[in-house]
Amino acid sequence: MPAVTETYSLGVPVEVGKIDQKLKKLWQESEGAVTRASLMNLAVYSEDPGSLDRNTQLMARITEDHACRAIVIEADCNAENDRVDAWISAHCHVSRAGSKQVCSEQISFRLNGGCTTQLPNIVLSNLDSDLPLYLWWQHEFREPMDPQLWTWVDRVIYDSRPWQDFQAQMRLVESAQTEAKQRIVLCDLNWTRLDKVRFALAQFFDHPTSHHRLAKISKLRIDFARGFRSTALLFVGWLAAQLNWCPEKTDGENKLQFVSSSGRKIDIEIRQRDGQPIHEVALTAADIEFVVTHAKCGDLLEVSRGKPGEKRIPQLMPAGKDDPVSLMSEELMRGGPHHVYLRAVDCVRDFL
Repeated sequence: MPAVTETYSLGVPVEVGKIDQKLKKLWQESEGAVTRASLMNLAVYSEDPGSLDRNTQLMARITEDHACRAIVIEADCNAENDRVDAWISAHCHVSRAGSKQVCSEQISFRLNGGCTTQLPNIVLSNLDSDLPLYLWWQHEFREPMDPQLWTWVDRVIYDSRPWQDFQAQMRLVESAQTEAKQRIVLCDLNWTRLDKVRFALAQFFDHPTSHHRLAKISKLRIDFARGFRSTALLFVGWLAAQLNWCPEKTDGENKLQFVSSSGRKIDIEIRQRDGQPIHEVALTAADIEFVVTHAKCGDLLEVSRGKPGEKRIPQLMPAGKDDPVSLMSEELMRGGPHHVYLRAVDCVRDFL
C-alpha cells in the first residue's frame, strides 16, 4: 500500500452505546451547510497496527465517488484485556455542481482482544438502515467464520494476492457463502487488477471474423512482477474458463499445459520479471501473435498483432492502476455476481 502524506483525524471520541446519538447531533449542527449521503455500508477490517489511520485516509478518497457509511475497524486480537474505543467523523467533498458539500460519515473502532466475538456486534449494530453491507476484509480469514456476521454481508471484498495458502483461504470464504445460503458475492481485488489487461486481449477477438483464431491458440506467455504469480494464474484461469480448456500437466512451477475441447494442446509459460503486476501477455494462434504490454510511459497498454519478427504499430489502451483506492473504486462500481471469476478460480485452483 503506497504511503500517503496527508493526515486525517479519526474524529470525535464517543462511547460505543452513544454512537447514533452523537451522529444525529453532528448532522443537526451542520444542517444546511452539508448534505449527508450514503448508498451502502462499507465496513473495513484489518489486524495491522496503524491500519485505522491508513484506512481513514483511504476512505477520505474512496468517498469522493462512493458515498457510504464507513465502519473502519482495527483489531488487536492478541491483547490481554478486552476493550473497544470508538470515534465518529465525516468525509466531505464538494459536489460536482460545486454548490454544496456532500458528506459520508465514518465510525471508527479499535478492538482489543476477543475479536471473533466482538466483531459481529460492532458491525451489525452500526449499519445504516437497510443499505447493503460491503465488507472489505484486509487480513487472512480464520476459523470460525461466524454465521451471525456473514449472513448480513452482501459482498465480501478481499485481495488473494498475498495469501500463503490459497486453497485454505478459498475454502473459508466459500464456507461463509454456504453459511449465508449463497447470498454473499465474492469480490477479489486480485481479479479486479486484471480488468484492463483482459479487456485489451479480448478486443482482438471482438469481430466475428476473428473468432476462428480462438480455436488455433497454441501458446500463451504471461510476464508478471514479483509477488503476482497468483494474478498471472487467475489470468490463465480466465482464458481456460472462457475457452473450455482443461488442465493437463505441469512442467515445473511456471510451465503449464492445457487441452482445448477439440484436443488441441496449449502450452503456457508464466515468467517473473520487473514491471507491472501483469506486465505483458503474448498469445499465439497459428502464425499470428497477439501482444498486450505496458507502455514505457504513462498508464497505458500497447496492443499489437502480427507474425513473429514482423514490425508492428501498436495501439494504445488505458491500463489499470494497482493502488487500493483505484481497485476499490473499480470494484464498488460493479454489480451482480462474479460468475466468471469463480469459474476462473476452479480452472486453476490446483496451481494457486
